[in-house]
Amino acid sequence: MSGAVASNGDSSGESIEIVSVPIERAAVVGCGVIGAAWASRLVLNGVDVAISDPSPNAEQIVTEVLANAVAAYDDLGLPTDRQGTYRMAASIADAVADVPFVQESVPERPDIKAAVLAEIEAAASADAIIGSSTSGIKPSVMQATMTHPERLVVGHPYNPVYLLPVVEVVGGEHTTIENVRRAQGIYAGIGMKPVHVRVEIDAFVGDRLLEAVWREALWLVNDGVATTQEIDDIITHGFGLRWAQMGLFETYRVAGGAGGFRHFIEQFGPTLEWPWTKLMDTPEFTPELVDTIVEQSDAQSGMHEIRELERTRDRNVVGFLKVLEENRWGAGTTIAEQREG
Repeated sequence: MSGAVASNGDSSGESIEIVSVPIERAAVVGCGVIGAAWASRLVLNGVDVAISDPSPNAEQIVTEVLANAVAAYDDLGLPTDRQGTYRMAASIADAVADVPFVQESVPERPDIKAAVLAEIEAAASADAIIGSSTSGIKPSVMQATMTHPERLVVGHPYNPVYLLPVVEVVGGEHTTIENVRRAQGIYAGIGMKPVHVRVEIDAFVGDRLLEAVWREALWLVNDGVATTQEIDDIITHGFGLRWAQMGLFETYRVAGGAGGFRHFIEQFGPTLEWPWTKLMDTPEFTPELVDTIVEQSDAQSGMHEIRELERTRDRNVVGFLKVLEENRWGAGTTIAEQREG
């Protein structure tokens, strides 16, 4: 957290009502798994999307991911007859011309992002919001070479983007709070839950939490305590089910019983001083550890093709979302709002 600052004009911590901002056109620059999923969410929410990616496989990826997204929306009972269109643009300039919103999803390298953002800025409308899908690069780093840095935000999603509603919205040193709110409104307008990360830090919020679990999991495999299958079983059959509908703090509040969160802290807080965790260290990525993880992962799910795993994941997420919608709880509230909107 060293050097972290509330750099986008709002560190109040107050809850802000987000007003949806409908858009008719958008551009997606970078069309791997994340970019294609962004395009699918936009299309399925009635937005016409221009896509730019130099890969010869880009259109095939879009076609396959959109097919998965349509199947998921059909399973959810969300309408798919109000789709926007998509086209493969001839260039970045062709894609971003005359659209109010651009989502950049190119590889996670500052030099590549700087070059792509320069091309976007050269051709985009002066007031277009530019969102970056980066999972860890601070927006201020990307703004350093921009001509109009005030309109850049991080819009960090979680895969599959077309199903998981949350998007972390992070402004940089030069981002105006008005543009943060505009970006939140655009994301809300395509059925998302935009959470403003008020303090600019590397990796934002979600990936920092995931990294903590990832580090511990690596140690458990490295030390021969558990296999990848066993670790995943503990998550999927245990606390993962709780987190899907209540998250961390609300789950622990329930664990505190009638005494609430104060009782939970009094009961379990002292355990934080016990030497359980290895969070401040990571095992060395030796060839032996890599081979162990790969072999265990292959044994766990290598018999399934990637698209098959994606469809299974989507069906499971759809089931969770349906139950949560029925109970007007958690991520289900965004589905209810999407259906009613």
